[in-house]
Amino acid sequence: MDKRVYMLTTVAFVVGMAELIVGGILDLVANDLGVSVSKAGLLITVFAFIFAISAPILLITFSKVERTRLTVIALTVFLIGNIFSIISPTFSILMIARIISAASGSLATVLCINLASRIASPSNRGRAIGLVVMGTSGSLVLGLPIGVLLGNLFSWRTPFILIAILTVILLFAVSFFMEKIDPTPAVSLRKQVETLKNARISFAHLTTFFFLAGHFTFYGYLTPYAKTILQFDGMTISILYFVYGIAAVSGGGLSGIAADRFGVKRTVFTTITFLIFCLLVIPYSVTFVPAFWVLLVVWGMMSWGITPPIHSHLFSLSPDTADIQQSLNNAALHLGIAFGTFVGSLIINYASVEQNAHFGVIFVIFSFVAAAFTLRKG
Repeated sequence: MDKRVYMLTTVAFVVGMAELIVGGILDLVANDLGVSVSKAGLLITVFAFIFAISAPILLITFSKVERTRLTVIALTVFLIGNIFSIISPTFSILMIARIISAASGSLATVLCINLASRIASPSNRGRAIGLVVMGTSGSLVLGLPIGVLLGNLFSWRTPFILIAILTVILLFAVSFFMEKIDPTPAVSLRKQVETLKNARISFAHLTTFFFLAGHFTFYGYLTPYAKTILQFDGMTISILYFVYGIAAVSGGGLSGIAADRFGVKRTVFTTITFLIFCLLVIPYSVTFVPAFWVLLVVWGMMSWGITPPIHSHLFSLSPDTADIQQSLNNAALHLGIAFGTFVGSLIINYASVEQNAHFGVIFVIFSFVAAAFTLRKG
C-alpha cells in the first residue's frame, strides 16, 4: 500500500472531526455566544447541508484544475474556516466559518478518495478508498472524544485550534509528497440527477436520508441530553463518545461483512429495526444507567451500519453509475444529518430534549418503508 494513502486518510479524519465536534460541545458554544442549545444545533445542520451539496458543484466548477493543487487550495480554505471558528466573537460569524469549512472540507474529502484511487495499485485500490472513508469514521472514535475533552477542560475553541494545527501539517505534507495528478472528466449534475429516475435507486437514497435523519434527531443533541437527563459531567461525556465511536466503527465493518454473508436485504432491515428499538428504549433506560451504556453500544453499532449494505445494493442496481451513486448517497447521508439536527433543534425549542429520541423513531420508520420499496424484487 502506498504510504501516502494514510496521509489522505488523515485529511478525511481531520475534516470529519471538524464536522462532528460541535455536537459534543453544543452547550459550551451556546453558553459562550449567548444563544440557545437549539440554535447552536444549527451549526451542525448548516455544516452537513453545505457538505452534502458542495463537492459535486465544486468538482464541476474546478474540473480542469490539477488534483493535488486543488486539494491544497481546498485545505487552505478549510484552514481559514477553522481560524475564523477559533476567533468568532458572535454566533453569526461562527456560522459563516462553518459554511467555509464545510464547502472546502467536502471538496477535500472527495479529492482524497480520488487521489487514493489514483496512486494505489489496482490490486489495492478498493482498500485505499476504504481507508480514506475510514478516516471519517475514525474521527468518531478518536477525534470527537478528544475534542469534547479539550472543550470541557479549556474552551470550545480549543478543538478548532487542534484542527487548525493538524491542517497546517497536512497542507505541507500534501504539497511535498503528492505529485501532480491530472483531472478526470467530470460528470455533469444533470447526468447525476437523471440516474434518480430509477425508483429503486431513489428509494435507496431515501433509506439513507431518513435513517440518518432519525439518528441525528437524537444523536446531534446527545451532550445536552446526557448532561440534563443523566447528569453526566464533561469527562463522562468524553468516555461516552469514545465508547459510542468504537461501537459505530465496529458496526460499520460488521455490517459490510453481514451484507456479504447474509444478504443486503436482511442486513438493512435488521439494522433499521435495531435502531428503532434503541431510540424507543433509551429514554426509559436513564433510571438504570448500566442499561443505558449497553443500549449505547448497540445504538452505536447500528448508527452507521446502513451505509455498507446500501452501497452494495446501489452497485447491484446500477454498476455503470456506481461512482455517481456513491456520491449521491453520501449527499443523502449529509442531508439526513442536516434535516435531523434541524428537527432536533425545533423539538428542544418547543418541547424538550427528552423527546428527541422518540421523534427520531418516526424518521427511521420512514427509512424502513423506503427500504421495503428499494429492496423489492423486480
